Amino acid sequence: MKQPAVIPIYTSRGDAEAFLCYPYLYNRMGEWIGWVTAGREVYSVLGIYVGELTAEPRILRKQITATLKSRKTPPAPPPRLTVPATTPLAPLMAELRAGTIDVLAEEPFRLHTLDSGELREDLD
Repeated sequence: MKQPAVIPIYTSRGDAEAFLCYPYLYNRMGEWIGWVTAGREVYSVLGIYVGELTAEPRILRKQITATLKSRKTPPAPPPRLTVPATTPLAPLMAELRAGTIDVLAEEPFRLHTLDSGELREDLD
């Protein structure tokens, strides 16, 4: 069985910091960090809205929208991903508009694994 396409997700600096194997997002270690909806919305493993997946591809968010979206129920955790050994160079990217954040560059803590992250709920 053929593995679905693995798409690198870049920062505005051109670094591949995440990978999309639709609908799941993974970090550079192949650990699950979030998912993407059909409408290109990005959510963390906890179901918290993170941003939008652009066509470049980057994960961007307007500063004021982080708390306006309701929490979603995450899908079942996927198996670990074998990330590609090499990635293509990042495409040219548009300038960020005022009030827009590059999530992977400026707020990477929003996309963390199930067993880590400061946004995780306490067990006690």
